Parts: sequence; structure tokens; C-alpha cells
Amino acid sequence: QVQLVESGGGLVQAGGSLRLSCVASKSIFSFASMGWYRQAPGKQRDLVATIASGGSTNYVDSVKGRFTISRDNAENTLYLQMNSLKPEDTAVYYCAARSINIMMQVREYWGQGTQVTVSS
Repeated sequence: QVQLVESGGGLVQAGGSLRLSCVASKSIFSFASMGWYRQAPGKQRDLVATIASGGSTNYVDSVKGRFTISRDNAENTLYLQMNSLKPEDTAVYYCAARSINIMMQVREYWGQGTQVTVSS
């Protein structure tokens, strides 16, 4: 079973920065894609950014130009650099990974989440 452990959340003032990390219990090279999601109180969990095994990235419009997703295959770690943070970025941030086997079966793995709070 794959485990994903996030860290790096915390309390920061608006305009500040945080870097989230997600360490996987196995090689992330095998994942078809990885991503960050967030869930604000009373809201659904939404996509923030994804990165494919080939390195291509995708961002939700609200974080483009402020957030950067990256992966270090050697360290089995996914990152999310968050700059120019806004109060509306406040949420629990989750790391996710997706694998696809030779039978095209998809499996998803999730971390436990890390709280990010941005004060105004």
C-alpha cells in the first residue's frame, strides 16, 4: 500500500510564501501523475495543480503565476511552492497520486492533508 505524507503547512500572512512537500513510500517515478488538491471549510475538494510523469503541469486559473508544482523522483517527493498567498488560499491541502497498471486499471492514493491558513 502506498503512503503519502504531506508537510509544510502553517499560518502565514497574505503575500507570504509556503512550500508543501509530499513524501511517498515508493518510487514516484511509477505514478502516471501526481497532484495537489485543497478543501476549504464547507466546500468540496478541488484540484490545485497536477504534474505528469513526463513533467507537464496543469494549474487551476486562480493559482497560475503564484504556485509551482514540481517533483523530485530521486527523493520520492512532490512539492508545491506557493507564493503571494491570499486568504482565499486557506484550506487543507492534499497530495494525490495516480497509477495505471498494464491492464489500464487506475488506482488513486491520498495523503492525510496539511492545513494552510492565510491571514489578511
